[in-house]
Amino acid sequence: MTNRIGLGGAPELYQAMAGLQAEVNKAAANAGLDRKLLELVKTRASQINGCAYCLDMHTRDALELGESPRRLFVLDGWRETDLFTEQEQAALALTEAMTKLSSTQTVPDDVYEQAAKVFSEDQYRAIGWEIIAINSWNRMTITSHTPLPKRDE
Repeated sequence: MTNRIGLGGAPELYQAMAGLQAEVNKAAANAGLDRKLLELVKTRASQINGCAYCLDMHTRDALELGESPRRLFVLDGWRETDLFTEQEQAALALTEAMTKLSSTQTVPDDVYEQAAKVFSEDQYRAIGWEIIAINSWNRMTITSHTPLPKRDE
């Protein structure tokens, strides 16, 4: 893999992105969203985008929060299981729609309506911004070819 200029090398821009993430985290906490649900959202978007760095980070974070390895293993096929709650299903469908905008050009009405049914307005906004943030992080790390961190595993 070719070494690339890391986009994180612009500290003021990286800090702005980190600041956005901090605000998203605050909004999600204030809206009462479960952190495990947010890790599922981040993991699913990272699967779609093929971001190994973010997959490594967010599956690890999810496990540390008590997420089931089984649910992470089948996350890509979440529609074919009964392992995910109605809220999680709505969040995952919204994640897929917002992450694949280039192919769908919109979030389909049924996806929006399901999410609006199971989340408050503040929760919906926080999840939407989480999806925007993780897609931005994915693009930054993929473009930069950010290597996986070394681990004692």
